[in-house]
This record gives sequence, C-alpha cells and structure tokens, in this order.
Amino acid sequence: MVARELIGKTLMVGGPGGTTAGYVVETEAYLGLDDPASHAYRGPTRRNQVMFEACGHLYVYLSYGVHHCVNTVARPAGIAAGAVLLRAVHPVSGLRLMARRRGLSEDVPDDLAFDTPVPARWRVLTNGPGKLTQAMGIGPNHNGLELAVGEVSILEGLQVAAKSIEVSMRIGISQAVEEPYRFSLAGDPFVSRR
Repeated sequence: MVARELIGKTLMVGGPGGTTAGYVVETEAYLGLDDPASHAYRGPTRRNQVMFEACGHLYVYLSYGVHHCVNTVARPAGIAAGAVLLRAVHPVSGLRLMARRRGLSEDVPDDLAFDTPVPARWRVLTNGPGKLTQAMGIGPNHNGLELAVGEVSILEGLQVAAKSIEVSMRIGISQAVEEPYRFSLAGDPFVSRR
C-alpha cells in the first residue's frame, strides 16, 4: 500500500521563499470509489477531478474552509481514484521559513538532523495536515501538479523497518473511521496524534 511506503520518504517543496524538506512520518489512505470517506466516493466532480488522474499528481483541497491538505494520487488513472493524505512530516530543512509561514517564533535551527531531540514547541511546525501545507508552502496553486515536475517532489529518505510503522484507524473523518488506513512512524515527535 502506497500510504505505508511513503513513510520515511522526503517531501521537498521549492518556491519563491526558499526550499523546505521533511521526512513523511504520517499518512492516511483513501480508496476512492470503494471508500465512503474518500472525496472520490461519489465519482468525479470539479473539486476531486485530480484524484482520477494518473499516479503522482497532487490533490490539494481546502478542509473545513480553514486549511489546505495535500494528497498524492496513488492509483493509475481510471482505477478507483485512490489517494494518500500526507498528515505530518519531520522537518529537516528550511525550518525558519516554515516557522515564519506558520506565524511562529523563528527560534529554530534552519536545518535539523533527524536524530536531534526536538523541544515540544517545535512540534507544532508540521504535526498535522494543515500545518504541513502551511509550513511547506503548499496551496491551491499546487493542485494537479505532477510530483517531481513542479515545485514539489517526493524523494528517497530514511530506511524504515516495517516494524517501525504503526497502523491505526484514520482520524478527523466521520465515515469509515474503523478502517486501519493510517500509518505513522513509531515514536516520531511530529506525528499529529498518538
């Protein structure tokens, strides 16, 4: 499952303000036409059309009218419109830019080694899907972009052992919550909710 395979990969976003990067530490899978929690469940619409494109396109949407969330399309075009929500990243580069975008104190190092202890005040940089997009500068202008062609890339990253990936029920939704489609890196301080 792509959602599991994305754990540990590097999400990198370039743009006018600079480049940010972090390791993906939390994802959720949405299975399209087969999944009542998916935006694609009732078929293609103007909003979700990107979910019916080929693998590797970004689906960016406004959640609850408040913040943007980013998914990557994870199934071939025409096959059930599956996508993976990127819920959290462990930031490693461009932290000051992330803090500025989030309106937080820039009292953070610009680069952060993965094994560095993380103070609690830094965890709010990217520990949720809306925080992730705000910090990394992902917005509606990225909707429909193909990964690695535009400003956003998902690259190799950490080597993550299967036993280090926790599987749980999805959160923040009201339908099909019992499905074990949420994946997170065990013990990572940037995972949104334990």
